[in-house]
Amino acid sequence: MKIYTKTGDKGTTSLVYGSRVKKNDPLVEAYGTCDEANTMIGLGVGHLNGEFFERKEALCEIFHQIQTILFHVGAELATPAGKEVKWKLETEHITLLETWIDEYDAELQPLSNFILPGGHPAGAALHVARTIVRRAERNVIAIGEEVSPNVLAYLNRLSDFLFVAARFVNQQLGSKEKGLHAE
Repeated sequence: MKIYTKTGDKGTTSLVYGSRVKKNDPLVEAYGTCDEANTMIGLGVGHLNGEFFERKEALCEIFHQIQTILFHVGAELATPAGKEVKWKLETEHITLLETWIDEYDAELQPLSNFILPGGHPAGAALHVARTIVRRAERNVIAIGEEVSPNVLAYLNRLSDFLFVAARFVNQQLGSKEKGLHAE
């Protein structure tokens, strides 16, 4: 498979099944933003190399699953309305995120105020991924009702999981959370 095809040189790209749209089409914007979030998750996991904490391997496996499912989200968004989605997002994917949120959140101190994103580079990258997922969610909402409700629900839950995961990673690696300064 060649890396370059030259088919996008005039500002278009193809969706699943071959129909072409402009590269700034709302569908492309949405799945491109999911790809951006996926990349930032990969950066966060990369920052865990050389670090050790209990359950690190399990968390990295969860992120591998999430990165794979984000490709399913992209497939749904890149499939024109009325066509069969090859990699369908299922409600089980959403339920699994909820399970992980509850599991990891149970190990964190309850929040009493807003915290500033940051901490260890891995935790900070996961906070950035969370905000990118929120942007993807806004992009999906802008597309309208032609998008599967599972896509929107998954992105909503994913941003919640990334928040919890960032806090968990920071806690495990000794990065204290910072709250807002009182004015």
